[in-house]
Amino acid sequence: KDRLPVETLVKEYSESVVKDAISREASRGGQVFYLHNRVGTIESTAAKLRAMFPSLRIGVGHGQMDAGRLEKLMSEFVDGKYDVLVCTTIIESGLDIPNCNTIIIEGADKFGLAQLYQLRGRVGRFTRRAYAWLLLHRHAALIESARKRLGAIRQYNKPGAGFRIATRDLQLRGCGNLL
Repeated sequence: KDRLPVETLVKEYSESVVKDAISREASRGGQVFYLHNRVGTIESTAAKLRAMFPSLRIGVGHGQMDAGRLEKLMSEFVDGKYDVLVCTTIIESGLDIPNCNTIIIEGADKFGLAQLYQLRGRVGRFTRRAYAWLLLHRHAALIESARKRLGAIRQYNKPGAGFRIATRDLQLRGCGNLL
């Protein structure tokens, strides 16, 4: 079957938005990537989620973990032993988890367009509707380039839109110096 487009939602960060997004996916038996890209505060973010969802199994993964421990964690997530994986951008490539159909990206305005596209591609690997929640912190001033990136990621949401995303990224950032 054809993959469905990933529904991309840009929202201001709030606990109620996070709770709604995770609850929706949990109610349909799916898994969630919660991207928090700061290793120093990732455990406290996981602790907040555990307090919000005491019945869900929540794991934490990042690139500073021991390789064996990280591999075990990822295998357990693939096997469904965790409902939510709080992680850094370590998930950006190479993962194909059909049961994980929601990704929540904290501080989405800090990522480039190609990176957001790649991260959004971690969900929607099956025939079930997938959701990408791009969260912005309330007090963050959204600069114009970030606004354009987030608009483009919402606009190009169909599978195979990679070329359009790359072209738009090139338009936004420029092509740099050619030798």
